[in-house]
Amino acid sequence: MMKREISLMKHILGSNFTKRNRFTRQCIGEAMIALMQDKNYEEITISDIVKKAGVSRMTFYHYFQSKTDALNNYLHEIIECYLEECSRSLGIDSFYDTAHVRHAFLFFDQYASFFLTLAKANLHALMINAINDYMIRFVDPVYPRSFYELYYYGGALLNVFLKWEEAGKSESVDEIVAIICRCCDIPSQTP
Repeated sequence: MMKREISLMKHILGSNFTKRNRFTRQCIGEAMIALMQDKNYEEITISDIVKKAGVSRMTFYHYFQSKTDALNNYLHEIIECYLEECSRSLGIDSFYDTAHVRHAFLFFDQYASFFLTLAKANLHALMINAINDYMIRFVDPVYPRSFYELYYYGGALLNVFLKWEEAGKSESVDEIVAIICRCCDIPSQTP
C-alpha cells in the first residue's frame, strides 16, 4: 500500500505552517466551539474568541479574516490529522472499502462535539464544503470517479455520521458501517 506525505494545511497556509502557529489556531478553534456551547454563533464576537483563546486580536487577524475562517481552519486541521493517521495506518490508495469507512467513523467520533456544534449552529455548509474538497483533492487523484459519485459518497458519509452521533450512537460502528456498505454497494469485509 502506498503511503504519501499529505499536508493540506501547508498547502492552505504555505510558510505560515508551524507547530507553534498550528497550536495557536487550534486554541482559537477550540475557544469558538466552547463559546458556541453557550451562545449562538451570530452572537459570538472576536473579542469573546480572543479572550477565551488567550490570544490578542492581532493574533486572531494574523491568521483569520472572520469567525467562519477560524472554524473552517479548525475543520481542515481535523481533516489533516485524519489524512496523516490514515496514511500511516491504512494507506490512501483506497477509500471505498469497509476498513476505511470504519476508520473514518472511529476517527471523526473523537471530534463529535465539534461536528454536532457546527450542525446545531446550522453550519452544515462548512462541513460539506470540507468533505467535498477532501474528495476532489485527495480521493479523486488516487481513486478516480465522477465528481457526482464523490460528492454523493462524501455527503452520505457526513450525513450518516451526524445522524449517528445525534442519536447517541445507539448502533455499533460495525452496524453503521454495514448499512453504509450495503447502500453504497461496497463489498463486505470483516473489520
